[in-house]
This record gives sequence, C-alpha cells and structure tokens, in this order.
Amino acid sequence: MNFEEMKQRLDGLAVFRELLKDGVVAAFRELLQDCCRNDADNFVSHCGEFESLLFQQSDCWTAYLRRAVMESENVCIRNWASGAVTAVQEECLNRELVFLDRLSQVTLDDLTAGLDHAPDFLVGWRTEGGSIAQDYRQRMQEVGEKGYGIFARYHMFTVENGQLVPVKHPDPQQLEQLPGYEQERQKVIANTQALLDGKPANNVLLYGDAGTGKSSAIKAIANNFAEQGLRLVEVKKNQLYQIPDLMDALAANPLKFILFIDDLSFTSNDDNFAALKAILEGSVGGRAQNIAVYATSNRRHLIKETMTDRSGDDIHESDTRQELMSLSARFGLTVTFASPDRDRYLYIVGELAKQYGVDLDEHTLAVRSEAFAIRMGGRSARVAKQFIELCKSGVQV
Repeated sequence: MNFEEMKQRLDGLAVFRELLKDGVVAAFRELLQDCCRNDADNFVSHCGEFESLLFQQSDCWTAYLRRAVMESENVCIRNWASGAVTAVQEECLNRELVFLDRLSQVTLDDLTAGLDHAPDFLVGWRTEGGSIAQDYRQRMQEVGEKGYGIFARYHMFTVENGQLVPVKHPDPQQLEQLPGYEQERQKVIANTQALLDGKPANNVLLYGDAGTGKSSAIKAIANNFAEQGLRLVEVKKNQLYQIPDLMDALAANPLKFILFIDDLSFTSNDDNFAALKAILEGSVGGRAQNIAVYATSNRRHLIKETMTDRSGDDIHESDTRQELMSLSARFGLTVTFASPDRDRYLYIVGELAKQYGVDLDEHTLAVRSEAFAIRMGGRSARVAKQFIELCKSGVQV
C-alpha cells in the first residue's frame, strides 16, 4: 500500500470517522500528505508535532491507535449492542479494521523511505505486534462489560449542561476500606448485582446520620463493579430536570448505570421535587431496566418539614402530607446508616488502624479515639477515619 492510497483510505473512513478528529491521528495524516508530496521540509515539522502529541500518551503508535479504535463510539458498535448491525456495515467495519491494522505498523523509516531528502536526525516511534481487528472483535463480544466511547475509558461521570463529563481521577474508595457497616452495604451490593444480572433492581435510598459512610459506600460499589459493566453518574439536585433526556440516551447503552444523588433533601415547594418523582417512576415509556437511582440523605422522608407545615391552613392537610412523604416511598430499598454505638465505633477505629499501620495498643486506641469523638461532637465512621489519619501523620490528638 503506497502513501497516496493510505491517505485516501484514511480520509475515506466511515465507521471509524471520528478517529480523524483525534489530534494524533490527524497529525499522522499530515505526515502521509507530506510523503505524497515528497515535501521533506514540512515533513520534519509535522513529524515533530505528531511525536509531541503521541509521546504524551505513549511512545508506541500501534498501542495508541489500538486504544483509539477500542474506545471508538460508532454506528457498528451501537448497532451490535442492540443486535441490529447490517451486512453493509459489517463489510465496511471489516475493511476498515484491516486497514487500521496496517496503518498501526507504519514506522518513521517507512515514511522517510519515500522522501528524496530524508532527514536522518529524527527519532522514530515504536510499533508492536498484535491484531487490532482481532482485539476489536473481542471487544464487541464484551461490549456489555467494557462499553464503548467514553464509557470504555471512564466509569464515573458528572453532568454539565445535560451532557456527561467523565471524572478523570475518581475517588478510589474500596469496600474493604469501609469497616463497620458491612450488613447495611450488603443490601445495596445485592441490589446492584441484580441490576448487573438484568434482574429487577430497586432505586435505593441510603439515609442516616452524617459521616456514616453512605456516599463512600456507593462510590466503593461503583469501583468494585466497574469491570462488570457498572457506571456511575453523579447528579446534583438542581440538575434533575436535565436527567430524562440523559436517561433516554443511556437506556440504549448495553452497560448498567447508577444515577447517584448525594445529600438529597427538598423544601415543600421545591420545583425539583416533581422532577425526581418522574425519574423514579419513569415516564409513559417506563423506567429503563439498565438504570437505578441511588440517593443519600440525612432525612428519612427527604422533605424539610416545620410545625407550620403540619398546622397550616391547608384544607386537605392529610393529602398534602401524603404527597410530601410519597417521594421516599418511590425508593424500593431504604437502608439506614445509624451513628455507631461505642462497640461499633471502636471496631471501626481498630480496623482502620490496621489499614493505616497505626501501632497503638487497644486500650490507648480506645481511650484516645473516644476522647477525640467527644471533641468532634460524636461518634461516626468519618470521625474514626479522621482520628486514624491524624495518628498516622503524627499529630497528637
């Protein structure tokens, strides 16, 4: 395959057309064009640009292109996930994969061999063996666990202007790092496993005292099940009105999603109240089977009530209260995270001391951690972690 044909086939990509917007691939295209024109001067400049971009990710062109192909979101992978890929699309996919395999093996020496005045001071990039086509076929078989597009690279997301934004450095919290609430978390884990298995899964409300590890539990579960196809989308309360359109898009995705709403509570006249009710129950089209809502709150019924609300001038006061309380009832699973008693608190302290390598005898650990909890306003898993971290850093507490 000569450089002119290689450039034409790159320009003619249909299934993997998004690759042309990739900075490294676009820079490589410029190199091919310089070779077609036998333009050694521009080749040097474009080679520097290509390597500068490539070396930020890898010094191996094959590895970079393979990852770009694996993470590509295209019509074939979307249709494959829904079982609707056509014969024409399949043929186009096969041809482009064969070409991309060949492209990934091109070296600097291959390119400079076609130049009349080839520079000899440039340092090339690496290539490696393997088959991108074979790897991509394997990825298609595993699309329900590995995902595609941004879902193949990231497993936690936030929402901005109605669009998903990946969290590039997510909280690495692990389940084994959260001692003391194993029984409570097991209910959430079982519900999450049901979601991954395609079984009926409930929306989950984790409520209880502050600092008991409700949010940490959800993040740890998302980390634990990421390799099985679970993705977490954190949604703020004021973004709830944007979620229906997002849910429609996620419903067609082969992965499973948790919509995570942290520290949820409403006033009685909050506009977001009705939005969340619609999300929990689904629209006329029904709730997507690959999405569940996990929320945390310090309030069992999610609504901030006052005595005025109970003794106001509402004629149908009982109906109003039922409406306010109906929101929490839409969570099929409610798990309570209560403040730890002394025994549970000391257990948490002891387990965290082992994790952090804090070498204190049991009696000293108990006395000092209890005193610290009193100064901090009460026992909690968060207070226990703060105490151990201070001990580890050498701060006298």
